[in-house]
Amino acid sequence: MALQEPREAAPGQHGNQPGTTGSNTPGATAPPQEPPAPHWAMLPIILIGTFVITLDVFIVNVAIPATQRDLHAGSSAVEFIVAGYALAYAAGLITGGRLGDLYGRRRMFLIGVALFTLSSAWAGSAPTAGQLVAARVAQGLASALMGPQVLAIIGTVYSGPARIRAFNAFGLTMGLAGVFGQLIGGVLIHLDIAGLSWRTCFLVNVPIGIAALVFAPRVVPESKAQGKSRLDPLGMLLVSAGLVAVVLPLAEGQQKGWPEWTWVCLAVSPVLLALFALYQRRLAAADRGPLVNPALFRQRSFTVGVSTALVYYSGMASFFLVLALYLQQGCGLSALDSGLVFLPLGVGFLGVSLTAKQIAAVLGRQTLAVGALVLTASLIGLYAAVEHIGTHGEVAWLVPGLLVGGAGMAMVMAPLATVALAGTDPRYAGAASGVLSTANQVGGAIGVALVGVVFYHVLGHGTGPDAYADAFRASVYLLVPFALGVAALVQLFPRPPKKAPTS
Repeated sequence: MALQEPREAAPGQHGNQPGTTGSNTPGATAPPQEPPAPHWAMLPIILIGTFVITLDVFIVNVAIPATQRDLHAGSSAVEFIVAGYALAYAAGLITGGRLGDLYGRRRMFLIGVALFTLSSAWAGSAPTAGQLVAARVAQGLASALMGPQVLAIIGTVYSGPARIRAFNAFGLTMGLAGVFGQLIGGVLIHLDIAGLSWRTCFLVNVPIGIAALVFAPRVVPESKAQGKSRLDPLGMLLVSAGLVAVVLPLAEGQQKGWPEWTWVCLAVSPVLLALFALYQRRLAAADRGPLVNPALFRQRSFTVGVSTALVYYSGMASFFLVLALYLQQGCGLSALDSGLVFLPLGVGFLGVSLTAKQIAAVLGRQTLAVGALVLTASLIGLYAAVEHIGTHGEVAWLVPGLLVGGAGMAMVMAPLATVALAGTDPRYAGAASGVLSTANQVGGAIGVALVGVVFYHVLGHGTGPDAYADAFRASVYLLVPFALGVAALVQLFPRPPKKAPTS
């Protein structure tokens, strides 16, 4: 396997343990045995959390029109039905990861699942738009508690090739939830089960969450950071405020016309995040348990991995948005038909994900770079297809570009977490997972804001549905540099150590 990770001690083990000598001399105590292999059902159970978290980012897009009609929601409420979830999720991820380190990752995962299930039931039965917004914020906070524990549990329970396979499964799950999210939402609304219409997009989480709550305590082992540590309330406040000051104006600025408060928030956010970083360094120097230990960023693979995730998700989140707008508002497709157009993207993603191990064995860390270049080729192909069909031609012309795009996404998403978190100290697994997931969310907000400016600018200067084709093609000019940026950043990852020659 070319995607190798540094060898590290098992969770809680650093060097020789008391009572062992590490030698083969007579009378030496036998070294501790390897921990038992995790239950086969553990990975599917915790990946349920990843699936529903990602699904709820995308599924709500197709539910918005029916929601607006049913609840008589205004434009501001509609915006916060989408943005409230993303905002709460992004702001709480780092804190959620650290809570898992301190109080137990399985415990925080279960609490997060329980809260997510309850808030999903609330969202699915909300009688007013205000209650739906509140339920979506609650969903985001629950996701922030549940999400980081998945990567942290994988990083502490698995090792070696098993860890790489588990991280690949994580990337596959996240990708499938993203590419099929619109299709799943369209099918649920089309079926109109029990006349619930859009409400099933939220209520579908309830039986899934209950199943996870039943089985997770039986198959998921508990783990937490070793040694004594404490919570960091001031750090939690600073990082949450800083992230809200970044994500909120980016999520709302385009629709609001970039009012003054959005620029104030964007100006304040780097100050808050800089204060957070300085405070974390001070706590680490005093050995007082920082929320995010600065030692994480001294590891080049983690720093480059977070930067790569930020750039990659800046492009991908905005790609899904502008493609959906082009298909539904430009080409006039229904939610279900639009979701079906995304199907080739999922087929390409799934097909390549199933061969991720073989690809990584040949290409190593360059798998990410090749995937980014494949994605670039896909965007160029989609540009040409949209230029050919406009908004009145056959959308089947998009299929080849979408198939190739799904393959490129799989080559990036599957190994990204593996490379970024390889060698992370198990004591900080939750915090590291929270930082990486935060980069995904902040990147998505940045990309949607930047590409949205281009998309809506071109749309505003056009007339009729054809303007959506022009806006999509203009967006590609910004999406391609994001993909190429991923390929460039991959070159900064540290080279894997060379194998020692054998006699």
